[in-house]
Amino acid sequence: MSEFQDQVTVNAPLDQVFNFAADVENAPLFMQNVTKVEKLTDGPVQAGTKYRETREIRGREATAVIEFIEYVPSAKYSVKSEMKGMEAIYHYTFSASGNQTTIRFECEINAKKFTMKLIKPVFVKIMKKEDGDHLQHLKKALEAQAAEDKKGQ
Repeated sequence: MSEFQDQVTVNAPLDQVFNFAADVENAPLFMQNVTKVEKLTDGPVQAGTKYRETREIRGREATAVIEFIEYVPSAKYSVKSEMKGMEAIYHYTFSASGNQTTIRFECEINAKKFTMKLIKPVFVKIMKKEDGDHLQHLKKALEAQAAEDKKGQ
């Protein structure tokens, strides 16, 4: 079940948008609380690829392992993280129309323990506040990059 979702259309080609968004190391450029990302597995990105993400949440540093659970180049990917019995899965799908790309995002949150089920509504509220508008920031970063690329041509 989707806890929250968003959609945005970016004025940039599909491959460029997908490659930028799926490169988790770009997250600090469009996810305001992400301070650092490091790849934990070798090789190209695919299902099973893992990263360590560091965020600043309410003045405290928190880290989580982000794992790709689905990866279809230029079409869709899903990543999950788990912390203290709460699992967050972010689903992204991409579609092109001319030189524009639409990104659809859905956040699924699963409580693995009874105590986490009790605090899930609070967790959802915090996650929505942290990441609910990240596609808007992603759009700005991608369109700024596309503008720079056009200037350089």
